[in-house]
Amino acid sequence: MSVPSLEQMIQQAGGDVVGMLRDAPIGNFAFPYQPEYTNWRDEQEAWATTAVLFDQSTHMTDVYFEGPDVKRLFSETAVNDFSKFGRNKAKQFVGVNEDGFIVGDAILFGLEDDKYSLVGTGIAGNWVAYLAQTGGYDVEVTFDRATVINPNPRKIFRFQLQGPNALKIATKACDSTLPTIKFFNMGEFTIAGVPVRALNHTMVGQPGLEHTGLEMIGPLDQGPRVWDALVAAGEEFGLRRGGGLAYPTTALETGWIPFPVPAIYTGEAMKSYREHLDATSLEANYALAGSQVLPAVEDYYVTPWDIGYGRLINFDHDFIGRDALQKLVDQPHAKKVWLRWDPQDCARVLADSLFKKPGEGRTKYMIQPFTDYAVSQNDSVLSQGQPAGRSTYCSYTVNIGTFASIGVIDEEYARDGSELTLVWGEPDGGSAKPGVERHVQTEIRARVSSVPLS
Repeated sequence: MSVPSLEQMIQQAGGDVVGMLRDAPIGNFAFPYQPEYTNWRDEQEAWATTAVLFDQSTHMTDVYFEGPDVKRLFSETAVNDFSKFGRNKAKQFVGVNEDGFIVGDAILFGLEDDKYSLVGTGIAGNWVAYLAQTGGYDVEVTFDRATVINPNPRKIFRFQLQGPNALKIATKACDSTLPTIKFFNMGEFTIAGVPVRALNHTMVGQPGLEHTGLEMIGPLDQGPRVWDALVAAGEEFGLRRGGGLAYPTTALETGWIPFPVPAIYTGEAMKSYREHLDATSLEANYALAGSQVLPAVEDYYVTPWDIGYGRLINFDHDFIGRDALQKLVDQPHAKKVWLRWDPQDCARVLADSLFKKPGEGRTKYMIQPFTDYAVSQNDSVLSQGQPAGRSTYCSYTVNIGTFASIGVIDEEYARDGSELTLVWGEPDGGSAKPGVERHVQTEIRARVSSVPLS
């Protein structure tokens, strides 16, 4: 029996994409490695005060693109400028549909001038691979999917070293002199005799401040040697190894929204792509959750400006969605902010979720430290009872000192220090997801910040 396509699934759901995705049984992503090396609180604190080492070798999908048309492919599918992109460069790839709404984003690595690697959730990789294969580009595409859906060994190791002491540790572990690597560029050196290529970027702080870090890749079978050398070098600098519980909360502190709803579920221009994606794809199992239930899936779509990527748009080249984005430049946009949740309200919600029975006012449990309970969680944000935007990607970190989330807020409400109200929990007692217990909705006060809370 053939596997149905995403388009067939939508038709079987009577076109009700929102209902289909809200009842999808997938919960939040469980990172397929050790949950804690010590405890997630100390592991979170380490990236703010000393350093943390994460093993990213298993959970992301890498898609390799190689051939003479590779730069043209990405230039024509991304909002970004690729005029100076090539070997040992990196970029936050952002792809939109013909209407200017985000399809996906990921980190793009320039391994060679004619070989790139797109690394992330797999959504952006699926999209660009489809365009490469159907657009007549002279590019070879190779998938190295996340371990949980990949029967083969991964091709490379990927280690993330972050925090104020990250460069001190890398310098000590390096076999010679650690090269100076500009932000979002890569450098090459060896650790324990193993060739390593490292991207300079931060996933736990702001570039240009004391927080910095390196994302290191190399041959998979040599990964344990590099890992052990980094752990040994980090002992005197307070290095902690970070596990799968602490890892997803790094995105909250930096403000990256990993799962904006991909703008692929509607429109004739996307129909062939929906027919290409099958029922096993993440896009077909893109579980929606949260208190914000919108009439149509298009209402969840976002533009690059809405989630902080407006600065990456470059109109000096032709790309999918360019004309639509040009028309949107002077239109109102939502603004990405951080929302600090009121600790007393959080304590009340936690107590009611644990100590009240069903039917007695039990609230939705707030998982710790990563609080989302589906692939894409969207909670309503109100200003004096009026819709003001949405809250997404919520977590607790010790560096913030309370629960918090990333908000996509109407610009008129996105003022530093203003108090908004977040609706916590789903309507009608909760959706059909097996991970959602019966509960009642409640409200949590939240303060707006335009800068990272940590």
